[in-house]
Amino acid sequence: MSVIPTRRAILRGAAVAAAVPLAGGISAGSAFASSPTSATSSHGSGAAALGPNVLVFEPSMGDAAIQAQVDAVFASQQSNQFGTERYALAFMPGTYNVDVNVGFYTHVLGLGDSPDDVVINGHVTVDAQWLDGNGTQNFWRAAENLSIVPPDGLERWAVAQAGPMRRVHVKGNMSLWPSPPGNQWSSGGFLADSVVDGQVQSGSQQQWLSRNDTFGSWTGSNWNMVFVGVQGAPAQSFPTPPYTTIDRTPVVREKPFLTVDRHGDYQVFVPALRRDSTGTTWASGPAKGHSIPLSHFHVARPGDSAATINQALARGKHLLITPGIYPISSPLRVTRPGTVVLGLGLATLQSTNGNTVMEVADVNGITVAGVLFEAASAHTPVLFRVGHGPSRLRHTADPTALFDVYARIGGAVPGGAGISVQLDSNDVICDNLWLWRADHGLDGSVGWSVNPADTGVLVNGDHVTAYALAVEHYQKYEVLWQGNHGSTYFFQNEHPYDVPTQTAWVHGTTKGYAAYKVADSVTDHHAWGLGSYCFFNLNADIYTDRAYEVPDTPGVVFTDLMTVCLNGAGGGGILHCINNTGDPVQNGFGTYNMKSYANGTSTV
Repeated sequence: MSVIPTRRAILRGAAVAAAVPLAGGISAGSAFASSPTSATSSHGSGAAALGPNVLVFEPSMGDAAIQAQVDAVFASQQSNQFGTERYALAFMPGTYNVDVNVGFYTHVLGLGDSPDDVVINGHVTVDAQWLDGNGTQNFWRAAENLSIVPPDGLERWAVAQAGPMRRVHVKGNMSLWPSPPGNQWSSGGFLADSVVDGQVQSGSQQQWLSRNDTFGSWTGSNWNMVFVGVQGAPAQSFPTPPYTTIDRTPVVREKPFLTVDRHGDYQVFVPALRRDSTGTTWASGPAKGHSIPLSHFHVARPGDSAATINQALARGKHLLITPGIYPISSPLRVTRPGTVVLGLGLATLQSTNGNTVMEVADVNGITVAGVLFEAASAHTPVLFRVGHGPSRLRHTADPTALFDVYARIGGAVPGGAGISVQLDSNDVICDNLWLWRADHGLDGSVGWSVNPADTGVLVNGDHVTAYALAVEHYQKYEVLWQGNHGSTYFFQNEHPYDVPTQTAWVHGTTKGYAAYKVADSVTDHHAWGLGSYCFFNLNADIYTDRAYEVPDTPGVVFTDLMTVCLNGAGGGGILHCINNTGDPVQNGFGTYNMKSYANGTSTV
């Protein structure tokens, strides 16, 4: 099928809805704080602590009442791309006959030990009718730890970046693109630790990563489909079709998740580290790992200051961040080995004083998951940091892991940053990161000098592994990898749209910046399944010399990489795929594929 270009500026220029109240004109807080289906009325002392924007459902509430609450949240959040509301919809173990439409800043989660403990006889849907079938802006939402039984046999999850599905059992087929009528475009996504009994249909999805899943079968491809440790994945065949298949996942642990026991007491389950794994953690029995009682957490609510949170962390508490926006004026310091920082409902931490939002110490086993870091001041040198400077410490047996960690520069508020994520520690695992300098947003929040940002991720540590790394629109090197023995499994990128002139985007005699730069000092680095795209939207005839830039040494190997140009005639493009190798894509729509590159030699 033909592929429509990715997030075109003409589409993103459409008016974005401001924050809207829930159906009936009532505010989120007042609607749910007094509702019989809010967390405050659910059994168990832990539920009340989660606050009014975590809606906890149990079967005894009745399907009709639950459906009304779910629909009210969706009415608020369907098109509320840059609003301030945040929600988690949590289902107690049991069976529900409801349909859950998932809008912006909405996190749907089951509270069982296994996905099959919560059964949704219905759909858990992401679609794109709010934007005429254009799913390329379906960001900032999530679903996890559920069993979905679609009555028509088809589950639809038409997401873009920052829309993960984890630990889900789909008892039927699954579609990854929007339903007709409309444009039916989609771009980017992530599925992990999940089972789809039937067929996964990628449709118009331009790129996708599946990790440690089990499929009945898979059909469809466009630019870049990557499978790591997936049972039932299609065979390696890049670029015809563009399937990159790695049989086993070298090292990973799954994202921690909230559970509730038969007494109504809450815990956070932390899955164990796995090596050379395939398939899910749970399909053959209980997942390995350990539980932490909610009483061991500081449960943060909007209004908590950095000082309050830091006092709790210093006392040895873990951190559960409930849905909301948190202005942070000084760094949150996570220093104790094994600390879990878990966000619900796309919890958003804003740098308001040019400060790093969170600093993670160079210690064993820290988890940061489900958090959106946002620049809300003119310049923040580093938004989020793991470690502090060069380190010889290894964390092989108990690495720090980042899950569903996002950064946003502009879009909702004007702001700037130097580096969004800096990784100085060794052995860090990154699992689904989207780092985004906004190309569209609310008035006054986007522009070449309005939301400046240099680099999405700077990797200084050795033995860092990234799964599903998406970095977009930064103004210098978008990924700068200076550590040795690094690995990336799936990379998705767009160059900045809004380059005003070529002279504004050069360094030395080089046009533009590579999207993925491996430092000249690196001797060992491997990357699989990479895509980099350009769409320069100011008709300024902008070029970048290359998408990927690496040292020509035998230990640096790139496998299955591609470039795409989405510009009209005369609009510029990418002159080389990697270093000075690979044909240009320019002055109109075009793609270029390369099977491998190492030590100056390419295979196409």
